[in-house]
Amino acid sequence: MTQPEPSGPAGVTHVLVGYSPVMLGKLDVLLPENSVLVVEEPAVIAARGIDGLADAHRCVAALLAAPSQDEEHPHRIVAAVPRPPGVRAVVPVVEYGVVGAAALAEAWGLPGAGPKAARVLRDKARLRAAVDGTDLHQPAWRLVRNPEDVNGFRARYGAACVLKPAGRQASLGVRLLDADDDTAAAWAHTTTADEPSLRAGYPDSARFLVEQRLYGPEVSVEAVVHEGLVGFTNITAKTVQDSRHPVETGHTVPAWLPGAQADALRGAVAVLVAATGFRSGVLHSEWILDGGAPHLVECAARLPGGGITALIDLAYGMDILSALLGVLDGSGPTAERPPVLGAAVRFLIAPVGPVEAVEGAEEARRAFGVEEVHLGVAPGDEVLALTSSWERAGYVIATGTDATAAARHAEDAAALVSVRTARHVGGAR
Repeated sequence: MTQPEPSGPAGVTHVLVGYSPVMLGKLDVLLPENSVLVVEEPAVIAARGIDGLADAHRCVAALLAAPSQDEEHPHRIVAAVPRPPGVRAVVPVVEYGVVGAAALAEAWGLPGAGPKAARVLRDKARLRAAVDGTDLHQPAWRLVRNPEDVNGFRARYGAACVLKPAGRQASLGVRLLDADDDTAAAWAHTTTADEPSLRAGYPDSARFLVEQRLYGPEVSVEAVVHEGLVGFTNITAKTVQDSRHPVETGHTVPAWLPGAQADALRGAVAVLVAATGFRSGVLHSEWILDGGAPHLVECAARLPGGGITALIDLAYGMDILSALLGVLDGSGPTAERPPVLGAAVRFLIAPVGPVEAVEGAEEARRAFGVEEVHLGVAPGDEVLALTSSWERAGYVIATGTDATAAARHAEDAAALVSVRTARHVGGAR
């Protein structure tokens, strides 16, 4: 592994906290050779086999093993990462690197989320507490330590509720409970959910919360924020699995909403920025339109996953990663802009079991409007039950003259792909 020089590698202008092959692929085009330092946890480097990162990406000058996910002691990453003399921006790449990125940016006098806002946005309970007392709508909630606490909440607010970890991502551990669901079983699922290849094994300080169920269409809002002011904003429509595990099965950009609802969401994001003290970066907030009004689900202080960045770039004719780099290096805000077309992603949902064959991908790639088909499984892989985003079998991205057309093209192409397993036979849709 290449180690940085005592003052940081010469020529580095951007420090990435966390590893993303997708982001590095884009930065290979956007940034000069040897201009990026990637900071990642030693355990994650080993688990993902990325020691040779500098050889795989022209933009990467070095990979530095450092305590990037030690959220309780952010001073450790500041002590471990020498400040490159020409550094212009610190980029939070992964969910578990948001606090570390904010700490480095603050120590080096660069724009960022701000340490306080980063801590709030990395913990769903802290976010709920920050929003309490504002004009934002959110469900009743409570931190819980055991199934008895959950049952106490259910007795007070109704048997239907949501149980979730305070600090995970990708719907990991989120469990919807109906009146006849067993609390103990749900508790066991939520409290054991983890992603060890992406998260370092620090002493577990995991927290869990229970919330009232919300009902209605689900959307997310992606906003580029510059010094506390919201600039470019997109609203994404979501489709979600009808299950106890609310995993997203598709996204469409831009969401079609009545003007009043869209304005309410944009206003809610401005309140959210003020409530958390967020400074500069991208916010990816999720909302349920319960009774037609936006109710906050959660918010991340990083670029969205699930293909949403690609959809935004296609729909608006822009590069949202460049917009993020701009507000983080002090170049200035990114203004609102109208969409030029519609874009949609539909995820491939495969039947559980060992994969025997994957068919139809080439036909899907040739389908009208299709931009990309990605397969996440191959013969010999094991498909698990869909309880988080990580169990999805792939995706199809398509465009159209508007969002409705894009969604139709993505759905038609996804229906062409079939994942056949040993236990079940059926399409991946």
